[in-house]
Amino acid sequence: MSGAGYLGAAGRVDVMVAMNAQTYAQDIASIAPGGTFIYDASWPREVQFGRTDIQIIGIPLARLCNDLYDNPRTRILMKNMAYFGALVALLDIDMAVVTALITERFGKRPALYDANMEAIKVGRDYAREHFECPLATRMETMDATNGHVLMDGNTAAGLGAVYAGATVAAWYPITPSTSLMDSFKTYCDKFRVDADGKRNYCIVQAEDELGAMAMVVGANWAGARAFTSTSGPGVSLMSELLGYASFVEVPAVLFDVQRTGPSTGLPTRTQQSDVLAAAYASHGDTRHVVLFPADPAECFEMA
Repeated sequence: MSGAGYLGAAGRVDVMVAMNAQTYAQDIASIAPGGTFIYDASWPREVQFGRTDIQIIGIPLARLCNDLYDNPRTRILMKNMAYFGALVALLDIDMAVVTALITERFGKRPALYDANMEAIKVGRDYAREHFECPLATRMETMDATNGHVLMDGNTAAGLGAVYAGATVAAWYPITPSTSLMDSFKTYCDKFRVDADGKRNYCIVQAEDELGAMAMVVGANWAGARAFTSTSGPGVSLMSELLGYASFVEVPAVLFDVQRTGPSTGLPTRTQQSDVLAAAYASHGDTRHVVLFPADPAECFEMA
């Protein structure tokens, strides 16, 4: 995080919450001088921390959760919330903001809300009781985002599709494109439902990517504005239908949310093979309009 609003990683680690004992040595080595290393001190470990220029904080996260909950799964899940509670105290995070976030996420499920808030309180109270809070590295409330909406590219694209008049979406779940369709559905539920409850949109989860693209072509042929979203492997499966749409001159929109490489993501190397596939999808005898958004604003505008 940066008060200057930088979008790239800083290249340094100021606070490390280490959850994997097998990588403690590498974790500790990555922390910048003056930083803080936080680890689960529930069980004695023979760890040679070997650094005097960082602060090392041991919190018995597992033991705290074991004492608090009976269910083994709950103990594991709530360990994350317990260390977050410790960070609330150590980084001086505004508890009112934390409460608002937990209420937003779990407000309609009282049991989950209570369990999460309890785990946060346990971690926060332990840190306050055993360590000097806050750390030199701390959180500070800023107003630089007042009047702005925090949004990622997939969310912006989904909203853009609503503004563009899209009423039909067919898709098959695939990372990292799934949240684009989630966004479209969220905004359709808000803006495309009549007062009497009638929905003026259709979203279909197909049996596979081929079916999804076929539905999009059919919907556009029938006069709707339809689209789909996928990533590289899905583009491969949709190629024949993309070529068919080109030959019969039926418009269709495909959002290709790229992975870092071919096939399932990164089997051999990082590349942008999707670019060529999108431009000439089919069998090399068609050409398609390809738009490359650079940021969430362009995701909205281009959609």
